[in-house]
Amino acid sequence: MKYHLLIFFLILFLGCSETAETTSKDGMILEQVTIPKLSLEEANRLAELPLACVGVEYPNKLGQTIGGDKDLQSPRALHPSFYGCFDWHSAVHGHWSMVSLLRQFPKLNKANEMRGWLTKHINKANITQEIAYFNGKYNRSYERTYGWAWLLKLAEELHKWDDPLARQLQLDLQPLTDVIVSRYLEFLPKLNYPIRVGEHPNTAFGLSFAYDYAVTLNHEPLKTMITQRAKAFYANDKGCPLGWEPSGFDFLSPCLEEAALMKRILTKDDFKAWISEFLPQLKDTSFTLETGIVSDRTDGKLVHLDGVNFSRAWSLSYIAQELPEYKHLKTTAAQHINYSLPSIVGDSYEGGHWLGSFAIYALNAINQ
Repeated sequence: MKYHLLIFFLILFLGCSETAETTSKDGMILEQVTIPKLSLEEANRLAELPLACVGVEYPNKLGQTIGGDKDLQSPRALHPSFYGCFDWHSAVHGHWSMVSLLRQFPKLNKANEMRGWLTKHINKANITQEIAYFNGKYNRSYERTYGWAWLLKLAEELHKWDDPLARQLQLDLQPLTDVIVSRYLEFLPKLNYPIRVGEHPNTAFGLSFAYDYAVTLNHEPLKTMITQRAKAFYANDKGCPLGWEPSGFDFLSPCLEEAALMKRILTKDDFKAWISEFLPQLKDTSFTLETGIVSDRTDGKLVHLDGVNFSRAWSLSYIAQELPEYKHLKTTAAQHINYSLPSIVGDSYEGGHWLGSFAIYALNAINQ
């Protein structure tokens, strides 16, 4: 009797949860993995991460070039909108996290607190000061292109959020958004070779988020520029060494970020031809990829590997969209999320100040 009850509840659980499978070449199921969901409960949990850092000024990594004594100011004075979360780009995507969660779950437990932070930080006066910093003599390349990409992702998310507050925030942010778009258009024609690392300067990541903004906001010059440069950089690439990844401090996968970018800009048929040369192993239904193993989450560099798990998941999920022959990649994506997701809330500030955004973006991607 107990055995039959166990079987009943197992079937009930599997029936209520979406799963992904890895199969052998002869069609046998090798592994079945539950796809994680961004539920209201999970959203409330993840909301604690940006709330715990957007107003925290120190510790802070400014990453600035000092031109004189006048540049030696506090983070809040230099960046009144984005001074928290340890560094500028993390503050930006911390605000993206709040917007994304509010857009999807208006009845979050701390919705009013989050709306208050957004109103306090993203306003005309603060954004004017942010622009002044970007226009400084030594700051033309500041946050290129990782921070640029997240700023455009924040602008895109505000555009998609149907709320009066979002319209005001988008309006106030727009002058800085325009600066970032202009920086992309100025920089990309000068970049002769892509940057293929697993950290902030990765070109494919920076182009993917900017391309998403261009598509959503119908910015044809930016979309055209990214399409042209991505093809110039990557169209002839073959045999990406996925087995070399991750490096010790990676939070992005050079191979998978590139593949996800090319999925964006190529036609379906052209992408299938390209990916079969670039990463032919992905089409194998028994494809597996070991998660990045984190040995010490209090080490600000080693915890990057939680990030690589989330970013691999969103790239694999994007590659699999609308391509049934690649749907098994969701199994690997789910494994990566399931490894890192339980650890990021309530853990050290070294990961907590940024990993929430990666988790939210990965959860959104795998459920599209």
